[in-house]
Amino acid sequence: MFECSMPKTERLGECTDWIDLSFVERERTPRSIIEKGIRHHLAGLSLANTVLLLEESGVDRSRVAIHNWVQKADLQPASGHEPDRVAVDQKAIRINDEQYWLYAAVDPATNRILHCRLFPTYTIPISREFLTELTEKHDVSDAVFLVDDADDLVGALRKGNYSYRVQQHGFRNSVERVFREVERRTSSFSNCFSHVDPATAETWLQSHAVWWNHV
Repeated sequence: MFECSMPKTERLGECTDWIDLSFVERERTPRSIIEKGIRHHLAGLSLANTVLLLEESGVDRSRVAIHNWVQKADLQPASGHEPDRVAVDQKAIRINDEQYWLYAAVDPATNRILHCRLFPTYTIPISREFLTELTEKHDVSDAVFLVDDADDLVGALRKGNYSYRVQQHGFRNSVERVFREVERRTSSFSNCFSHVDPATAETWLQSHAVWWNHV
């Protein structure tokens, strides 16, 4: 479903304590194999190549099964951070033949993704919704938000009385690195999710953010 060619996997780590497998009940696949499949798929292996990887471990599972593992795990970036700065931006993501917008907030000090969401458009109300969700997850009361000159983000920050700075480079490069990784991860299907609904694509993007935060 999310096809890509064999990726660079130099950032793969063996630790999988960030993968919540509470959804597993009577799964016939060992948990260690499920963790391995999720971790490698989020790191960059296509579903087809993840199937081949698991076959090397003596386990025969379909692409649909691996896709379902990622969806059922429903990974989300951890909450409870208190960043001094937050870089925020949005990027166009195509789902089938429609364009959506990936919003992401990154802590430049750690390069960790604090929050990400997928929306059908970008407006000031949408940006305010994203910022409200961010403040519910993290203490950003003293943070300076770093944004480009996008009207929706600047307008939302003004209406919410957030402290912000328009900045094209410097600390804001952290969110650009995140988007470059998303582009790398989706490059072989032309930055487009095919044959999925927006909620499914959003779950994958949020799960990928959790992987990013732990490697």
